Order: sequence, then structure tokens, then C-alpha cells
Amino acid sequence: MKRREFLSLAGGALAWPLAARAQPAKRIARIGLFLVPPRNLEVEAFLAGLRDLGWVEGDNIHVEYRDAGGDNDRLPALAAELVALDVDVLVTATFQGILAAHRATAKIPTVMITGPDLVTLGLAASMAHPGGNITGQTFFVTELAAKRLEILASLAPSMTRAGVLLQRGNPLNESTMSAMTTAAQAMKIELRPIEVAIPGDIESALSAVSSTPIDGLAITEANAFVTNASLIAAIVDKCRVPSIGAPVLATRGAVPVGYGVDFTAMFRRSAVFVNKILKGENPADIPIEQPTALKTVINLKTAKSLGFEIPPAVLLRADEVIE
Repeated sequence: MKRREFLSLAGGALAWPLAARAQPAKRIARIGLFLVPPRNLEVEAFLAGLRDLGWVEGDNIHVEYRDAGGDNDRLPALAAELVALDVDVLVTATFQGILAAHRATAKIPTVMITGPDLVTLGLAASMAHPGGNITGQTFFVTELAAKRLEILASLAPSMTRAGVLLQRGNPLNESTMSAMTTAAQAMKIELRPIEVAIPGDIESALSAVSSTPIDGLAITEANAFVTNASLIAAIVDKCRVPSIGAPVLATRGAVPVGYGVDFTAMFRRSAVFVNKILKGENPADIPIEQPTALKTVINLKTAKSLGFEIPPAVLLRADEVIE
């Protein structure tokens, strides 16, 4: 080998490790996820959705997770903390969560896993073109509550007094009760709102429920109820009347019948929005979605423990029956 060729090869060999060291480190995207409850199965569904799209925690993404310990009042501080970290995307859920995100930043792209109508709130220009930094998924809570009342009437045909479980201070209570009242009047059913403080003393919640004579109980879509199956189970057991809530509550045995959106599926689906944003799409141009299907779950074991049978007509509409 000629001396010039040897020196050239040797120089190249010495340059290889230097070039390798000079390559920039792989960038890890940071997602700021803040929710009311501690980490749960829904959060795992979100992470699974990200993995399906090639985003793996500890590899190419890092998730900064914050929970409010069941207390909505802590959400603004959590949002501000994540904004201060300058995360690439904020992810949250519920009316209170999205308001906290909106007040904390108008710059960082924000994904709403599930929550209220952003257009009505003035946080989006339209469903097709949000126009701001927030996109995600929504469903119409008030209409859902009215439909639950109709199903509850099918469970208890002789019902004349229906309890409506509400979280005290929830900003959607008024519109929810308005929609349910319209439905109740058509069915000649008297609504009896039962407000409980969450977080709060469970004994006070049970006392509020037991002091209200009712023939059936409709549980509203408050996040504090949806994520607290043990509390709802205790309330339903105290009432011992036909009850209906979110599907996840029936799956976990808290209520005999669940009707509504599949929250686990919505958490998984929200990863699609995060993926689009991390790949450069503008949230202002990513359409807000609504669930395409609602789900009915019937828990026969819970119904039996409460001492009543599910009518055949209600059983026929079930997407899932738990024996």
C-alpha cells in the first residue's frame, strides 16, 4: 500500500469516532399530561396508543405526568407547572382541565382527551377548524344525561322520582339538569338533584343520598364520579335502586347499567392527535372529533346484588353483558 493511501485510511479511521461523537443526540419529545385522578388504566391506554404510533416512553418521548389527587382546584397549578417546563404538547381532560390549560398557555399545542363543546365555550372557532392551540375530542354531556334518564325509566317502569347525582360546583350542572328536566317532563318523572362534594367526606355523600327518597338514580358525567368506582358503588348500594352511569362504572361493578362514551377508547384515540402535533401539524387545523358510537354495558351481578332484574328490552341493546 502506498504511504499516501495508508495515511488517508488511518486519518479516516481516526475521524470515525469523532464524527460519531459529533452527531446530535436523539431528541426526546416531552408531553405534559395532567388529570384529576392518579394514574389509572385510562392513562395506560393513552400510552399504549402512543406506542402503536411509534412513540415509546423513555425512548423518543418523555411523559411529565401530574395528577390533582381528585381535586379539580389543583388543576391550574399543574397546568402552569407543565407550561413552565416548556413541554411540546399539553394533554388533559374534562371541563376544568381544559380551562386550566387555556388559562396557562395560548402557545403550547393542547390535546383534550375528552371534554365539553369547545366551540360553545369560545375556545375553538369550529369543529372542523379549531383555529387556536386546542384540539381533541368532545361529546355532548347534557344530551347524554337525558338519554340515560330514558334508559333508567326502562329499568324501572314505575319510577316517578329519579335522583340525579351531581358533583357540587361542577359548571355543567345547570345545563345537564335543564336537558334532563325536558326529558323528565315528557315521562312524568320528578327529578331530585343530589349534590355531593368531591373530594369530600364519603359519609356526607352517603347521607345526602339516603335522605332523598328516589325510585332510580342517574349518575352524571362528572370526572370525579367516572374515575371513582368505589365511591359510586357505595352510593348505589346505599340507595339500592336501579342506577345508571358511565360504561366504565358498570364494567367495574359500581352500577348495573352503563351508557355513554368509551373513555378508555377515547384516551387511546387521543394519542393520534399528539402524534399529528409532534410530526408538525398545527392544532388549529386538526379537526375536533366526537365519538362515533355510544356503548351500553350491563352488569348482571351488580343488578342481582341490588335485588332487581334487567328487562329483556334493555338486555337486547347491550354491547357488553357481565355475568
